[in-house]
Amino acid sequence: MESTILIILVVAIVVFLALRILLRVYLKRRMEGRGAEEVAPPDIKRAPPIEEATAPRDGGNTVEISHLYKSFGGVQVVRDVSFTLAPGEVLGLVGPNGAGKTTTIRMLMDIIKPDAGEIKVFGQPLEEGTKNRVGYLPEERGLYRKMRVSDSMVYLAMLKDVNSTIARGRATELLRQMDMLPHKDKKINELSRGMGQIIQFLVTILHNPELVVLDEPFAGLDPVNRQLLKDIVLERKGQGKAIILSTHMMNEVEEMCDRVLMIDNGRVVLYGDLREIKWQYRNNSVFVECQGEIGELEGIVGRKDHGNYVELFLDGEVSPQKILSQLMEKNIPVDRFQVSTPSLNEIFLQVVGRGNE
Repeated sequence: MESTILIILVVAIVVFLALRILLRVYLKRRMEGRGAEEVAPPDIKRAPPIEEATAPRDGGNTVEISHLYKSFGGVQVVRDVSFTLAPGEVLGLVGPNGAGKTTTIRMLMDIIKPDAGEIKVFGQPLEEGTKNRVGYLPEERGLYRKMRVSDSMVYLAMLKDVNSTIARGRATELLRQMDMLPHKDKKINELSRGMGQIIQFLVTILHNPELVVLDEPFAGLDPVNRQLLKDIVLERKGQGKAIILSTHMMNEVEEMCDRVLMIDNGRVVLYGDLREIKWQYRNNSVFVECQGEIGELEGIVGRKDHGNYVELFLDGEVSPQKILSQLMEKNIPVDRFQVSTPSLNEIFLQVVGRGNE
């Protein structure tokens, strides 16, 4: 009788240990991304379409920042910064190194607290319950280096309350869109710096956030991948997402942003619609490409021949429209007429340089 009990006990222990080993193997295979096809329903091949972004629940701006201040060690790094961001809008946050851009972003993300001022996201202070509606790409990158690419993306999306099956489908789609699908089973530490940057960006948007905050997203990327990222950002803008883009690349801001917030020494030195800013800082000249001689025009104080076109310098009293009217009155066929506006980089140098004089 005792021997029978002993045998039953030994068998039970062996079965328990075997089941434990099998469970460990199963969990390990899941974490390594193997056998994903067996666990997922057979009809899930592509990510479900991402729904259109909803506006803030109060129907207003996605972000509202009012009179923000922050000091470190007695040094004021952010002084009276205010701005708003609406759904479907891209705001370019620009300024020299040490201007206070990243500090402003960290206060917005509730990483550090402001000394004074008010921050509202979706119409209220940013709380744990609303952080899942935000995607943040920090300047300092950080991924689990020993995890596989796809597992890392799925895991971080699940932390944002995304179902694992949906997260894996979206990850596959984004990797395919960035031509990174062949690298999905590589570990993060096996990727190049640029490839790691792409994965970090994809993680930022994988949970379909309504607010996307990007701090230097294009740093270290080649032109092809930079364009792919820009396309995805603009695609999200078209879906109604609100996007903050902090970058030193002024040409990217000109191409992608609706409005610009320029900070220098912690203060806002320029803020508004990009087109209006460029018009405000326009050069007092026009570019004209036409057939035949222009001749004398009222209000022109100088001209410069650029080969295919002529730059006419205005006296400050005559408008560009008046110059065009004079050309039309002379029956001169005009192929091109353009008001000379500076690039954002030129405006940046002008404004920041003037502020440091």
